[in-house]
Amino acid sequence: MKKVLIYILLITGSITAVNAQKKWTLKECVDYALENNIAIKQAQLNRQDAELNKSDAKGAFLPTLSASASHSWNIGLNPNPVTGQNVTATTQSSSGGLNANITIYNGLQNINRLHRANLALLANQYQIDDIKDNTSLQVVQAFLQVLFNKEFLKVNQAQYDVTQEQLNRTKELVKEGVVARGDLLEIEATAATQEQQIINAENALRFSKISLAQLLLITDYENFDIADGDYMVPATTIMNNTPKQIYEKSLDVRNDVKIAQSNIELAEYDLKIAKGARYPSLSGFYGFNTRYFQTELFSPAPFFDQVSDNKGHSFGLSLNIPILNGFRTRNNIRRNIVNIERTKFNLEQTKINLESTVNQAYNDAKGALKAYEASEKTLTSRREAHRNSTERFSEGMMNSFDFSQSQQRLESAESDVVRTKFDYIFRLKILEFYFGLPLTNL
Repeated sequence: MKKVLIYILLITGSITAVNAQKKWTLKECVDYALENNIAIKQAQLNRQDAELNKSDAKGAFLPTLSASASHSWNIGLNPNPVTGQNVTATTQSSSGGLNANITIYNGLQNINRLHRANLALLANQYQIDDIKDNTSLQVVQAFLQVLFNKEFLKVNQAQYDVTQEQLNRTKELVKEGVVARGDLLEIEATAATQEQQIINAENALRFSKISLAQLLLITDYENFDIADGDYMVPATTIMNNTPKQIYEKSLDVRNDVKIAQSNIELAEYDLKIAKGARYPSLSGFYGFNTRYFQTELFSPAPFFDQVSDNKGHSFGLSLNIPILNGFRTRNNIRRNIVNIERTKFNLEQTKINLESTVNQAYNDAKGALKAYEASEKTLTSRREAHRNSTERFSEGMMNSFDFSQSQQRLESAESDVVRTKFDYIFRLKILEFYFGLPLTNL
């Protein structure tokens, strides 16, 4: 038994270790978010409502069928069916029937309701896809933020390691009398500042991981981490397109535009349904009924004989012609006409907003690219300048303050490269998002 328990504990520990060591890729994060996001699940529940509405629309074409039955006792003065005189007696009676009704014509309202239900299902799918797109974009942004903070922490740690080497070198120079002791204190102060920057970078990284985990609805914050890798600027041709080309493409792929277009079609069907109320409605009906009677005054016929003898049928057509209903039909038609105009304006506004967003995203991406290229050039120059400063400081030709300034400029240049790099990657992803390209390619 002890061996079995130990074996189970070892397996459990191994599974826990594997889960703890899991590194999430961008695709895994996006897929997990799409599967567990609450807003998406709520939208999927709305789709179930839309499917039920479609079932209701189909059911309107079917006939209605109902059955009825009753049994009663009458104690007291009752007419004698033989003599016609009122006598005191107890009687029982039963009755039953079936009734069916089917709509033959009602101004095509049932047909238009079915078409509207089908369109509502499609519109609901657009809404689900739109929520998925926005969720994916949020995950990509949060994922890139974690990457940025990881790279930023590496830069700070690398800068601190260089400062430590320089600190050790300066101690030797102080002993040799090449540089003053004040220069050593200046570098020690720089190292202390960098330690604080590392702590801040670690806190920022921890917070960004928690933010991504919360977006994925993962509560094990301590063991959550993303896959490490050398994430370079992705090769893309999206910038070869003009803002107008990207906008025209987005009109075909963006779900918010499809939703706005669907809302117009839904409003048009609502108008057709409202207009259908002005037409006469024709329905067919059928009824079957029978009855049974029992009294103590004489022996009635058997139950099944009475049911057979007393059965009756009724059937026919019913025509309903609307004449006046307090202007409700007319006002409902006008209300739906207004709603159509409103949805058309909403579509136009959606397109205007989309065009503005695409142009802004294009300008942001273009500006981010220029900032990234400029930061790389600046870093190259700062590295060369710092190399010269290091040589001059080692030879005692530069004081610690000027050397510290050179090092700070280098640190700032390295940080700018990391910041502009991931900012440019995210701006590219936004453009690709509006162009209909997958977000998980990184």
